[in-house]
Amino acid sequence: MKIILTGATGMAGQGVLLECLQNNTITEILMVNRKHLDIVHPKLKELLVPDFLKIEEFSNSLKGYDACFFCAGISSLGMNEEKYTVITYNTTMQFAKTLAAINPAMVFNYITGTSTDSTEKGKTMWARVKGKTENDLMKLPFKGQYNFRPGGMSPVKGQKNAKMLYVIIVSIIRVFSPESVISLNELGQAMINAVRNGYAKQVLEISDIKKLAKG
Repeated sequence: MKIILTGATGMAGQGVLLECLQNNTITEILMVNRKHLDIVHPKLKELLVPDFLKIEEFSNSLKGYDACFFCAGISSLGMNEEKYTVITYNTTMQFAKTLAAINPAMVFNYITGTSTDSTEKGKTMWARVKGKTENDLMKLPFKGQYNFRPGGMSPVKGQKNAKMLYVIIVSIIRVFSPESVISLNELGQAMINAVRNGYAKQVLEISDIKKLAKG
């Protein structure tokens, strides 16, 4: 299996990347990054794309892949809706539309978040924007398209960019509400299994992710 992965410089993306690197079913990983990530592995390649809104300029480098794990994202903290929409919705859709045009037989997996608003009408700005992103991704002509809504995420072994405060908070949540937390190993394995086996739902909550991770 050959995959494209975005967001490798972030916590979720790096965790999924590390899970993919040790998975024998994956033979090649193309990281599409805005900035270089200093990591070396025999099945790892890197494509630097400073502006995802111009991803179509790199179409030749994106052909022939079986899946895309779109893990890129940003916090809405301190952002207005217009700016957050450009980063979260516009760039994701531009990336996905480009891939759908050149690799329609691929599976596109997108990381959103728990409490994403599928109605696009709620009071929480980030949830509306991510809801619209999910809804419009599901309309694209991919072989499969799945939206993963993790809650608290615990890092994988060897991960370097997990903030200690976040890790502590997630550890506390796990004690009192284990159903609200997944490991990034589980998230990565679930994304891999979505490509291999599919899943009955296109929007996966935490319980679905845990189930799919087990195969």
